[in-house]
Amino acid sequence: MGTVAAIGARTDVGGFALAGVEVLAAEDPDTVRRVWEGLPGTVGLVILTVSAAETLGAALTEPDPSRPLTVVMPR
Repeated sequence: MGTVAAIGARTDVGGFALAGVEVLAAEDPDTVRRVWEGLPGTVGLVILTVSAAETLGAALTEPDPSRPLTVVMPR
């Protein structure tokens, strides 16, 4: 099983660190894209804020079996 990562504003995803999630703070769209593209191959699940998911847009919907499972936090 892979690891879990969370991408988004630190204030939104920081608490996940208490559960052992790798928190990848990304405060702006460029950082979100850079963090997403640099995800380690060990990540099996990515938790995204709504803003991060909107930034990634098509990258989340294009078929790619190597991409980790993603979930978007509710607003």
